[in-house]
Amino acid sequence: MSTRNIKRVAVLAGGPSKEREVSLVSAGAAARALGALGYDVITIDVTRDVAALVRDITVGKPDVVFNALHGRVGEDGSIQGLLDMMALPYTHSGRMASAMAMDKPMAKKIFASVGIPVAKDRVVTRAEAEKGDVLPPPYVLKPTNEGSSVGIRFVHPGDNRQPLEDLGIPADGLILVEQYIPGREVTVAVMGEKALAVTEIMTDRSFYDYEAKYASGGSTHVIPAALDKKLYDRAMELSLTAHRALGCRGVSRADLRFDGTEFYMLEVNTQPGLTPTSLVPEQALHLGISFNQLIQWMVEHAACDA
Repeated sequence: MSTRNIKRVAVLAGGPSKEREVSLVSAGAAARALGALGYDVITIDVTRDVAALVRDITVGKPDVVFNALHGRVGEDGSIQGLLDMMALPYTHSGRMASAMAMDKPMAKKIFASVGIPVAKDRVVTRAEAEKGDVLPPPYVLKPTNEGSSVGIRFVHPGDNRQPLEDLGIPADGLILVEQYIPGREVTVAVMGEKALAVTEIMTDRSFYDYEAKYASGGSTHVIPAALDKKLYDRAMELSLTAHRALGCRGVSRADLRFDGTEFYMLEVNTQPGLTPTSLVPEQALHLGISFNQLIQWMVEHAACDA
């Protein structure tokens, strides 16, 4: 059981973002593991009703909050700030690291400042992106602050221009336009101060999108990735450097593209998924760390910035 006298854990589930359903799955898996480990577990379904959330946490009197939220509110520093105000330790990164990682343009500036390669990009309004190519195609259109590949669109040479209203971004809202990096997609989990492994992700879809991430059979994970030791270590080093540069704590996951010569950092996920198809539990198990052990480690290393 706990070495910190942690008895009760509140698991935050759901949330108001587009990743609500995935969060419910991650939260359910975490709650079951915590129960099996002997913790007293309460699960709180998070909505935009902040007063209700504060009331539920206060009444529940948890020693630690397990943040299983994905996407906006749960992953962008909002929940973290609230829990800091309540002086409650919580899993994963703090409010500043969470906010910076979720803001893709800001995260890329931080990565570049410490020597991590990133793709060329521009930040433009949706209206500007609809007028014509702002970068030579192929390129990728991304919301500046979504996770799980939500709202991503590829533009190839000669493509018919498609309206972007369905991305859920207003005409004056910002879009990250990023050079497309051809090659292989890899991911590295970081647990505390240790990069765990390199997984190569293969999918029959056009890219590792939301369905490929979470649908059964949506992708194939090759662990360890078939890279020579120098390249393998390079991916691990870049991921740990990104984790540190953002100020992450607990568990994070870095996503990279490898063009055959160099790795390019796409993003760091401060709230990586804990679903049956998720990558972090898979990498932990590859090193002999069971799912329950992973969850307990996350609880034991919970903290706040009160």
